[in-house]
Amino acid sequence: MVFSGNPLSLTVPDPAFESWLRDSGYLEILDQTSTTSTASAATTNAASTTHSDTASSTTSVTGGFFVSLFSHVLTLLSVFTLNPFSKLTTDDFSVQTPSWTRSFFGDCGSYSLPCGSHQARLRVHENVKRYARNYASLFILFFACTLYQMPLALIGLLSSLAVWDTFKFCSDKWGWDRYPTIRHVLVRAAQCATAVILILLNVQMAVFYAFAVSYAVMILHAAFRKLSPAKQPSRRR
Repeated sequence: MVFSGNPLSLTVPDPAFESWLRDSGYLEILDQTSTTSTASAATTNAASTTHSDTASSTTSVTGGFFVSLFSHVLTLLSVFTLNPFSKLTTDDFSVQTPSWTRSFFGDCGSYSLPCGSHQARLRVHENVKRYARNYASLFILFFACTLYQMPLALIGLLSSLAVWDTFKFCSDKWGWDRYPTIRHVLVRAAQCATAVILILLNVQMAVFYAFAVSYAVMILHAAFRKLSPAKQPSRRR
């Protein structure tokens, strides 16, 4: 990878430098740089307010608090407007599931408020790629809990599975593959029956609830979770 200048001197991450960090497994450097820059700016602003009188200092601190709060709210709202699956590929589901305790959840120091929309976007896109299998497992868990709370939806799901299992059994027994027209008509009939069962027994609502909860959990976790090193250093005994 060839850079036009010293990449460590860039205040705004260059796309080529970001790609190089991702390929090298050190993308968390950008996350740490954004946090450090924001903390330094906040310290400078706080130091500048100490040179003013008490009344103006109190007003500045109060105004700065609301500005900071409003900025964090806008940052979190902007996270819900982006597409977290834009950089997700099928290869991300073929890797080994990251550890739930050490990698996915981590400790208290593994979370922080994103300092801006760029950092939040970087965290969401990268964490969704890293923890794709964890988020998929959470969706299955939430969907199972939703079906437990909605027994009719569970019956509808099992009924739709029974319809297709019956269709496969009959197709293998009577050899419907030899009659493409008849098989096509029966497939359409099975699809219509499945759609009616799913709609009447509110299976789509169970899927919607599970997807909404898992999507919110995924977005919040990915935005607050700091980027950890993709390549852990080997320890010598």
